[in-house]
Amino acid sequence: MSWCFAIVNGRLAEIFFAKKRGKSNFLGHVYVNKNEYKTKKEKEWIEKDTNKFKLFYRNSVYRDLTNGDIYFSVKRFGNVMNKNNYI
Repeated sequence: MSWCFAIVNGRLAEIFFAKKRGKSNFLGHVYVNKNEYKTKKEKEWIEKDTNKFKLFYRNSVYRDLTNGDIYFSVKRFGNVMNKNNYI
């Protein structure tokens, strides 16, 4: 499982995804506050990632606003985490 920062519906968020066979499967996202991240490195990650990833989320579908790609999310994030023994 991987994660990165993104702008989701106009707000800063961490998005979680898994790559299988060259495709990204979105697992979910969580909104965060920028002031939670204090170090210079974290602030650089936020700037770098948010310039790349601007998403719109609705009804378990993520749409990339920069290039129009559509990604479907896994509906039950908790069940996926337990099955793959990430917890």
